[in-house]
Amino acid sequence: MTPFVDATPKEFDFIFDVNVKAAFNVAQIVIRNMIERKCGGSIVNISSQAGQAALKDHAIYCMSKAALDMLTKTMALEAGPHNIRINSVGPTVVMTDMGKMAWSDPQKAQDMLSKIPLGRFADIDEIVDPVVYLLSDRSSMINGVYLPIDGGFLAT
Repeated sequence: MTPFVDATPKEFDFIFDVNVKAAFNVAQIVIRNMIERKCGGSIVNISSQAGQAALKDHAIYCMSKAALDMLTKTMALEAGPHNIRINSVGPTVVMTDMGKMAWSDPQKAQDMLSKIPLGRFADIDEIVDPVVYLLSDRSSMINGVYLPIDGGFLAT
């Protein structure tokens, strides 16, 4: 990631295209289809703890995830009357291949781990299971919610 003063318009556009515009475009298509079919449904956006807490050298990423969280709430208000629920989850660092590579520097990892009360990064299943729950009928009254999956990061 890049410090705020060094960030470029190209980097800004790329990160917003991936993290906000893609979710916006896909959700429009899916929600229109759900409304047309009168089938209801659920969408879960994958956000980040970075949408709720500023991280040094991550200005654009943090902004994009905060924008996604607000988009989630707005879509929930508009789609709710059609029995369509929209929520987001905010993981901490997840140990995907990309996560392992991005956080392989022990000092960088330790700085982040020191802010997570559980003292570890998330495994993939620890993100998948809450997402599956939010997509299921068992969460039929949950709409417009940001669910942190961060080991307590936001509690600090």
